Amino acid sequence: MLRRVAAAVAEADRGHGATDGEVAATEQRFLARMRAHELLPNSPTLMNAGRDRGQLAACFVVPVEDSTDAIFDAVKWAALIQKTGGGTGFSFSRLRPEGDTVETTGGSASGPVSFMEAFDTATNAIKQGGTRRGANMGVLRVDHPDILDFITVKLDSARMRNFNLSVAITDAFMDAVARGGDYDLVNPRTGEAVRSLDARRVFKLIVDVASECGDPGLLFIDRINAANPTPTLGAIEATNPCGEQPLLPFESCVLASVNLAAFVGGGGAVDEDELRAAIRDGVHFLDNVIDATHYPLPQIAAITRANRKIGLGVMGLADALIAMGIPYDSDSAVAAAQRFAALLESESIAASQALAAARGAFPNWAISRWADGPPMRNATTTTIAPTGTISILAGCSSGIEPLYAVAFERRVLDGDVLVEMHPMFRAMAERAGIWSESLASAVAERGSVRGLDAVPADLQRLFPSAHDVSPEQHVRMQAIFQSASHSGVSKTVNLPRTATPDDVAAIYRLAFDLGCKGVTVYRDGSRDAQVLAFGAADPVETGDVCPECSGTVRRTTGCAACRDCGWSVCE
Repeated sequence: MLRRVAAAVAEADRGHGATDGEVAATEQRFLARMRAHELLPNSPTLMNAGRDRGQLAACFVVPVEDSTDAIFDAVKWAALIQKTGGGTGFSFSRLRPEGDTVETTGGSASGPVSFMEAFDTATNAIKQGGTRRGANMGVLRVDHPDILDFITVKLDSARMRNFNLSVAITDAFMDAVARGGDYDLVNPRTGEAVRSLDARRVFKLIVDVASECGDPGLLFIDRINAANPTPTLGAIEATNPCGEQPLLPFESCVLASVNLAAFVGGGGAVDEDELRAAIRDGVHFLDNVIDATHYPLPQIAAITRANRKIGLGVMGLADALIAMGIPYDSDSAVAAAQRFAALLESESIAASQALAAARGAFPNWAISRWADGPPMRNATTTTIAPTGTISILAGCSSGIEPLYAVAFERRVLDGDVLVEMHPMFRAMAERAGIWSESLASAVAERGSVRGLDAVPADLQRLFPSAHDVSPEQHVRMQAIFQSASHSGVSKTVNLPRTATPDDVAAIYRLAFDLGCKGVTVYRDGSRDAQVLAFGAADPVETGDVCPECSGTVRRTTGCAACRDCGWSVCE
């Protein structure tokens, strides 16, 4: 597979005047990086490079305009993308609200959430051509009249199973939450305010529902657009399914990640020279991928080639810190992360500038935010992706996450369960003379080694699980990499089952204050089919009546939420 990918991607050099020998040298360099697990591209590149399908991008945003024809065009476009292995994001904020006038028929609009069902059903039918299950991001602005329905839709666990959901949060809304007060809901068809809601109540509703079922996340949409590299081309309204790649309508992006752990030597020293070289190779690789990709729609090809966005990120951060002898939840880890993030940004920019000198700047460079400096080959160079599949291939921790657990069950495909023990913990435990099958069982049951008497204190400290790491440290790590990412950061703040909605609210506020572009929380056990797990969830009964407006209430075992006034409660 790696030989096929390296050959197909290196071949793009020929279009820039490379000789046979130069193409062969590039192929060998790419192959060596991938074989050593130092650099891996997104899954569609691994699946499709060198094959007839040839669609190598991971992320797409498909526009959804306010007409029946446009909505179902978007469904068709998404199906074409998903069968090639790409993930799709949509903003439904342009759709008129439920009950609004449909002038052509004299009827009433069914609203964004109703039409989202069509996208969800199509995704379930496609299943991405048998390569991997489809994934979507659905976004709705917090000031859309149907926002309460959107926030609460996944309290019904049978709905939107192929969607992640995020609320596009405005600065004005966060200001209203901070000071207390109402904010306006605006009909996108007319641009007129139709009613007001209490901002703090809506914020609490988002917090309560996210605590209960993991969705929705938050996208700080004004902050995203403040960093939009090509604002004259329009506003960014949506992201890819994992939230790390904000894109204009029809844009796509190719992703790859450098495995930080591969550059930490036996004594815990980081080989920064080799890391820099890998970053440069990553930028070269991804720029080639743009040329090598067969795009599913001409609109996608046009804007992708005009902006040439790439997203080089990192994985293996937690493993790298362990190899360096640094606990993830320490000030030393923050300092190390800052160094890694700074290297990623500076070296990727330098590599893109070098490519621009050789190949030309991206066509929209002159109207971009980069226009005052040296020409850039790519409108963006950095993205921190979740690396769910490629980190498994590389045998390293995912993205910038801490270890989910030192040992855990991974549920994959159609319910198969894999039990995984972190290899560095086992090796260190064996060297310390404490390894045994009973210890392995105890760690697998708990997930964490902290507080386990059989494990020495230094090992307990070095191997925190995601639940051992404070929410504040989770967000601090995200903010560090966000400061160096031209796009976004995929980062989940994992919380124990005992976490409260107040904990979630504090995380949201901190993420906003620290400059993140979005934030996602996940309370353990809050979904019925989570990918990583240990232990068991306890159901909680709740009420089913809105005590304030007698409106329609959605409920699960843990939360009740009113679709009409935003009242919510979790037990």
